Amino acid sequence: MTGDARISRRGALTAGATLAAGAAASGGLTKTAAAADDVRRFDRQQTINPKNRILLKGATIVSMDQKVGDLAKGDLLIEGSKIAGVAPEINAGDAQVIDALDCIVVPGLVDCHRHSWEGQLRRINPNSPTLADYMNATHLSFAKFYRPLDHYVGNYLTAMGCIDAGVTTVIDNSHNSRSAAHSDAAVEALFDSGIRAVHASGQPGAGDWDHQWPQDLERLQKKYFSSADQLVTLRMFSGPIRENWAVARKLGLRITTEFQGPQQAALLDPLAADKLVGPDNTFNHCGALPDRTWQIFLDSGANINVCPRSDAQYALGEGVCALQHAWDRGIKPGFSVDNETSYSTDMFMEMRMALYVQRAVAQNKKFSGDQNPPKPLMVRDVLHCATLGGAHCAGLDDKIGSLSPGKEADLIVIRTDDINLYPSNNAVGTVVQAAERSNVDTVIIGGRVRKYRGQVVGLDMVSLRTMIDESRNHLFAAAGYKPDIFAELLPKLS
Repeated sequence: MTGDARISRRGALTAGATLAAGAAASGGLTKTAAAADDVRRFDRQQTINPKNRILLKGATIVSMDQKVGDLAKGDLLIEGSKIAGVAPEINAGDAQVIDALDCIVVPGLVDCHRHSWEGQLRRINPNSPTLADYMNATHLSFAKFYRPLDHYVGNYLTAMGCIDAGVTTVIDNSHNSRSAAHSDAAVEALFDSGIRAVHASGQPGAGDWDHQWPQDLERLQKKYFSSADQLVTLRMFSGPIRENWAVARKLGLRITTEFQGPQQAALLDPLAADKLVGPDNTFNHCGALPDRTWQIFLDSGANINVCPRSDAQYALGEGVCALQHAWDRGIKPGFSVDNETSYSTDMFMEMRMALYVQRAVAQNKKFSGDQNPPKPLMVRDVLHCATLGGAHCAGLDDKIGSLSPGKEADLIVIRTDDINLYPSNNAVGTVVQAAERSNVDTVIIGGRVRKYRGQVVGLDMVSLRTMIDESRNHLFAAAGYKPDIFAELLPKLS
């Protein structure tokens, strides 16, 4: 990936981003909260100085920190990238103020597992009933024709969609790293978007590639990840393969693994016997696993994330996400969207799906005569999985997941005076059971305002759409796909 190529790519998407970022202040980021705060538009003003303090005033605060507690009405102060204070009232006369009255503030949502490169393939296979259908629509077809530019577009689109939906951290499971240039493009897109991300680099699932992986991880680490104290960090995405895991650990990288079923469980057994499973492992899905594998997770301290929609959509494992298996063993997992090729980008639906499926299964067991059916999960349990559970999977417990003084200022502001949420009679219930992306008023990541008054900061949608359309047209033509906007299932492609 040449420097000129990156400048051209970034120029198309971020020209004018400085103006847009400055516009994020839009009346609300002023010395006083004005009536103009209710006007959801950007007013041009000077770029917000990241060294200045930001004060969110009058919000309902769900901190997810037992020491901080929850506040029916309170203030939250941000200094630099950190949360400086949470209290019923904070006086900070020099701070820029966001009027958060009629809003709920919660920690930013964490998506533990997203194949971000697939962004331009959104809803290409909405009916896919099996994993084979998903593979046909991705690895066995379009994936083989991705250029580095397509990787950039997919990752940037996914990241911006995450920010818009209140996902402040995403673990990018990048299993289409066809060349060093593809990996560079994916990483640069994440940096350019302003999201907090863990780039989990992995090899392609099919087609020709440079076979530069996993050794290329060392180059990536030196080029982009000289510091662990940055928004985008690196890890490995690999199956339970001893040699790959050894490379990751030599570089000090955590490992994410797609994992489910008896066959993969058997592959893990010898690694566990040699004590090669540990807290630096994150396992996705985890359906249809034997008890011995769950004991490995418990003994090793491995991290688990479950996929409420994906497992049902593609008939993975038992068809019901492994949330109950984890919960029964005292494991509070993270949640993940997995991909957007069939459904939406948001974690609100993931939380609701998890809640409803868990309660349905519990009631079904009770109805079927189970004398000790699972207890129903509460909405706060589900929010825990989407925040603190995700932070644990990302290896970022000390940085994100709760609104705790000293942690990174990753948070979202949800408007409760919107027609679909008003009146809000229960804060956590409103977030988990009713809110959606259009209610996400403000998103702050590492102290930087990334969405304000319902608009993503610095997003040039006209230029981005042009890049998406070019990328999608290239992929469709290369794979021999004739677009059919009403197709029920994708035909077998190149």
